[in-house]
Amino acid sequence: MADVKDLGEVRRAFAGSAWIAMFVAAVLCGPRICGAQAQTTEPAAGQAALPMAPGAALTMVTPEPGYFTEPGIAIDPNHPDNVVAVYQDNAHAAYSTDAGKTWTAENVESKEYRVSGDVSTTFDNQGHAFICYIAFDKLGTFNYWGHNANHNGIYIRRSMDGGKTWEENEIAVSAQPQQEGVPFEDKPYIVADDSHGPYAGNLYIGWTRWTVKDSELLFVRSTDDGKTWSKPIEIDNAPGLPRDDNGALEGFAATVGPDGTVCAVWSDGDHMVLTESHDGGQTFSRARSIIETAPIMFKVDAVARSNGFPQIGIDPRGGKKGGRMYVTWSDYRNGDVDVFCSTSEDHGKNWGPAVRVNTDAAHDGADQFFQWMAVDAVDGSVNVVFYDRRGDPENRKQTVTLARSTDGGKTFANYAWDAQAFDAQEVFLGDYTGIAALGGRVYGIWTVKPAPAGGSPRPGQMPARTSAEYWRLRGTQIQIGVADFKGSDK
Repeated sequence: MADVKDLGEVRRAFAGSAWIAMFVAAVLCGPRICGAQAQTTEPAAGQAALPMAPGAALTMVTPEPGYFTEPGIAIDPNHPDNVVAVYQDNAHAAYSTDAGKTWTAENVESKEYRVSGDVSTTFDNQGHAFICYIAFDKLGTFNYWGHNANHNGIYIRRSMDGGKTWEENEIAVSAQPQQEGVPFEDKPYIVADDSHGPYAGNLYIGWTRWTVKDSELLFVRSTDDGKTWSKPIEIDNAPGLPRDDNGALEGFAATVGPDGTVCAVWSDGDHMVLTESHDGGQTFSRARSIIETAPIMFKVDAVARSNGFPQIGIDPRGGKKGGRMYVTWSDYRNGDVDVFCSTSEDHGKNWGPAVRVNTDAAHDGADQFFQWMAVDAVDGSVNVVFYDRRGDPENRKQTVTLARSTDGGKTFANYAWDAQAFDAQEVFLGDYTGIAALGGRVYGIWTVKPAPAGGSPRPGQMPARTSAEYWRLRGTQIQIGVADFKGSDK
């Protein structure tokens, strides 16, 4: 557990930023968790209508509550029992070599900055693992990150042994020195080319750059296993608005097809855009609108903030270019928030209608949100994890549901995964969850808010934010779920 003096120093680094309430580390040096055991789970009464995911098991990789959010997860394509999970705050990584039965976690934070987060992870075709994160000392103005920010950047750390050990030094992807009007780099997402195409082994990162006047979508590539990175290029058609609200360019996600084509999506106002690169990330096609949405930033009761940023995936089994392409997102076109999936049969030129991924009745007032999608490269299934409130008539408590399509995204079966409902109590759950799937085995990772022992304090009795007691009451934890559809016709 971090020393209270350290916490105070971090909070002073955030002085003047209203975002302090959401993104300040409670744990700067998390404990090492050796052999954390997966536990089987049973459905709660509120989710009795959903069958349990086959082989469902859960592991809490953070034994004590802290400021833990925004996780990601990846599978080694060469050794599917090897899995790496990452989460903030600061940057942490956990690995499993036994298909998620046990996990070992450690702190891999930046040594040059006080805060490192917004993590993502991937494996390359050599079985090397990577964690990508932003690092900074002070944010800008609330929802207006480019204003009054100080030096910051995007960095990676590498693990040459699949997540067991991490290299000592971080590698700069895009570093912003201290200067007047410094931009702020935000929410990077890393993806590897694990294909057998001409650019196999390449690594790619896309993110949002905030300035005082706009938001831009930037992209870099590495052709030497992450040792060096190209100069950032802007891949949007026109900058977005400069605030972290509707109208900005946010939520970059990407996938790589079997021929090495990079397909990237993000949110731009009330629609999603798609762009492609056919030369290993050197140049991109003009970004085009593919799906109209309701506003992608929205309020969900009892959660500090939420969004419906998209993810993209390709079934690699359909020939040289791959088969169906999928995009998932969430919005409130039905009044309450639902998760949707759209499919393209012609490599992104045309897209089918939005299919509801959650199977509760439409307009039932229950929110489903913070989805993440993974297309299984072996069996072609589409797997989606999301928070689910169908079991709470007050639309406040959520469980975690796994949805799975085996008919090309036409229909989705829903399974209870983490069936223990929890109330977020207005804490920050992050901006995303994570999921990975390969050969019928599915791994999900998400944030939970445990109920404090003895109940919450009465108004006015909340301990100071600098105390361990505060984080015991208001802290969050990271949970990993495993499901196994091998041998199942579901």
